Amino acid sequence: IGNTVLHILVLQPNKTFACHMYSLILSYDRSKEGPGSLELIPNNEGLSPFKLAGVEGNTVMFQYLMQKRKQNLWSFGPLSTVLYDITEIDSWAEDQSFLELIVSTKKREARQILDLTPVKELVSLKWNMYGRPYFCFLALFYILYMVCFTMCCVYRPLKPRTGNRTSSRDNTVYVQKMLQESYVAYEDELRLVGELITVIGAVVILVLEIPDILRVGAAKYFGQTILGGPFHIIVITYACMILVTMVMRLTSTTGEVVPMSFALVLGWCNVMYFARGFQMLGPFTIMIQKMIFGDLMRFCWLMAVVILGFASAFYIIFQTENPENLGQFYNYPMSLFTTFELFLTIIDGPANYDVDLPFMYSVVYFAFAIIATLLMLNLLIAMMGDTHWRVAHEQDELWRAQVVATTVMLERKLPRCLWPRSGICGREFGLGDRWYLRIEDRVDPNKHKMMRYTGAFKAQDRENYDKGSEKLETNGDTLCKKELSALSLSLSRSTSRTSSHRGWEILRRNT
Repeated sequence: IGNTVLHILVLQPNKTFACHMYSLILSYDRSKEGPGSLELIPNNEGLSPFKLAGVEGNTVMFQYLMQKRKQNLWSFGPLSTVLYDITEIDSWAEDQSFLELIVSTKKREARQILDLTPVKELVSLKWNMYGRPYFCFLALFYILYMVCFTMCCVYRPLKPRTGNRTSSRDNTVYVQKMLQESYVAYEDELRLVGELITVIGAVVILVLEIPDILRVGAAKYFGQTILGGPFHIIVITYACMILVTMVMRLTSTTGEVVPMSFALVLGWCNVMYFARGFQMLGPFTIMIQKMIFGDLMRFCWLMAVVILGFASAFYIIFQTENPENLGQFYNYPMSLFTTFELFLTIIDGPANYDVDLPFMYSVVYFAFAIIATLLMLNLLIAMMGDTHWRVAHEQDELWRAQVVATTVMLERKLPRCLWPRSGICGREFGLGDRWYLRIEDRVDPNKHKMMRYTGAFKAQDRENYDKGSEKLETNGDTLCKKELSALSLSLSRSTSRTSSHRGWEILRRNT
């Protein structure tokens, strides 16, 4: 019951009352240490009160709990050294990481905890010592891997076509070699080495990604932008395309260009994932993801309807015409592709002035140009501009969340020997087996003096304002509106003059 009450207090809107009641309930807890403590008992979702405060974005309760856990090591004048308990914060030995819970929640208030002590210092320590070097090395390794795969695709086994053409529009001159013909020369053996590296890389990607999907869940793993959800979809699809290409090569099945081209596009697009390691480029990946899966996905439904309708109309108009004079609409798939290009203004409106075109073509194309180019494209630009404005206001916060998510990911993937635990064991200071982060703090005395001076100014302003309000209430029944305005103006001037005088006197005296 006591643990349930603690979880309820974390969710209370009155944070000051919740902190006092939290402390009162813990004062009656008999087992203050060990697994039987009320603070360490998780709820049905596996969250302790401390983790629940982080997930809900309750910064007041989080700071209150951290102040209870900290240990003052020593202080000398303005300098002080504090040990912060990071047992539940550090993701090194946690199955359900506190940092991963914060970046995966949909509440923006939770990401503000990443800027609080000691979370900010812990993330900075992990990222600067281990996260950034490993992430840069991983980015370089992935780019070299993609270069190897690209070269294998460029020099894939082809041979001249021997069959006759069945149509005047048939433009094929090379075809794919059979498996027995693909690995004969020395150059083929070099390509085979690169293909083996590509396939091994695809298998490693699947082995690393599938356990995380099973642990977190597909909805959260692919749906969270900060966790890199869309990029996980891209890299898994890329690995599957590589395996499909391998099967088609081993079975001598024609058409391997389809999965191979998909794999090239997806593999190189995944390079944008590594932009999150740089503060200048990281927020742009968030903008691209939000524009694609927010604005563009909604816009594509409208675009598909417009393209389908006008492409059908163009095909019907040119169905009776000679395709050699205007071949952009000679069949239905080509009409869809041409209308798509016209929609995005990639090509100009096709026309042949040597022949007479149908009159309805001019009418339909006029309506298409007005609806598609002038209306819908400008609507898409306005939607993307609004998304850019919203993301730009929180780009620093989003980049910190990206860094945390990347750090947690690397810490889970890498062996323990390459990523030692951060912090200091409490045994060195007689504090048990809990782990602490040592933070040195400097208290600036000038800052506190300025706070006292500001308080003196504010107190004097409030006092003079109260006196003036009493005077206005006393004479309010006998003065007219004009005299009231004049009195209030003179009162505000005298109040500000008196307040400034008293404030400067305080400054001179303290100096």
